[in-house]
Amino acid sequence: MRQINVSEFKAVCLRLLEDVRQTGQPVEILKNGKPLAVVHPAPVSDRKAAFGSMRSTLTAKIGDIVSPLDEQEWDVFRD
Repeated sequence: MRQINVSEFKAVCLRLLEDVRQTGQPVEILKNGKPLAVVHPAPVSDRKAAFGSMRSTLTAKIGDIVSPLDEQEWDVFRD
């Protein structure tokens, strides 16, 4: 794991974060030679997988959906 002092990290923070994202290798940040933090790459998530994931799960009821139901069709009147 790559180690970097906190003062150097402040100077090259954005470049270092981009390197972590591209390589996937974590970086340990040191303060006075002692570990202060570890920067890990973010987990990769596929946001496109969520879109359309419920496709083909809806069942259609064909018929009149506008007119009111008869008393025989209401659940409350069933025994």
